[in-house]
Amino acid sequence: MTTLTHRTRRTEVSKSSEKKIESEEDTNQERSPDNEDPGDSKDIRLTLMEEVLLLGLKDKEGYTSFWNDCISSGLRGGILIELAMRGRIYLEPPTMRKKRLLDRKVLLKSDSPTGDVLLDETLKHIKATEPTETVQTWIELLTGETWNPFKLQYQLRNVRERIAKNLVEKGILTTEKQNFLLFDMTTHPVTNTTEKQRLMKKLQDSVLERWVNDPQRMDRRTLALLVLAHSSDVLENVFSCLTDDKYDVAMNRTKDLVELDPEVEGTKHNATEMIWAVLAAFNKS
Repeated sequence: MTTLTHRTRRTEVSKSSEKKIESEEDTNQERSPDNEDPGDSKDIRLTLMEEVLLLGLKDKEGYTSFWNDCISSGLRGGILIELAMRGRIYLEPPTMRKKRLLDRKVLLKSDSPTGDVLLDETLKHIKATEPTETVQTWIELLTGETWNPFKLQYQLRNVRERIAKNLVEKGILTTEKQNFLLFDMTTHPVTNTTEKQRLMKKLQDSVLERWVNDPQRMDRRTLALLVLAHSSDVLENVFSCLTDDKYDVAMNRTKDLVELDPEVEGTKHNATEMIWAVLAAFNKS
């Protein structure tokens, strides 16, 4: 969907596929925001969607770039990954006819509430939908990019505003009104710059000091955030403050990561299939 921009100035395999899926999702649930890794903030718990939006916001202005037409679908992809990591959904097991990630349907594992309105709203849609849909179709439905008028009820509305309000409640953003000549717009400037800087430092370190050159060894939420930040076209905001040489290294390593074959990476032991399925969907778009 997007391309990485560059500056010119410079253990065991499970006995059955279903058991493998269940084992994977149980592991992911253990790594949910309620049980974050030690390196994450202990004071503020953010969803993947909140982290992506925070990275995309201009600190003082309080809105995303008007030229960014990728972040909407990126946020929907984040919803699917977040639900998978919390053990609510998973991809159907591969079969002879449906081996590819984009051919396999999204299935419900648990409909227990997550406590997040957007996640729970999506969960209800997935639970009520027959026949089941693929990851790519769900991203299109949730963004409203469908020509089927009978599917428009699946569109999640005012997603950025609702995520921003969550961040306001968590003390990271504030709410203001700005006048743009012909209209007024609600904006959400960053007030807790420490939290945003922590998030940016986490991503910078993941591709510099802590680079492991193997996505299977990366922290899964960090891997998911890199994929989503790339797909949402907000990575430039993360790496732009680096020196030229570090910027080039960070961008090149991230480029190598997102250009891996999702079909290959998704079949590896302990891989989080939903992350690679979302990346495959964005690559195809």
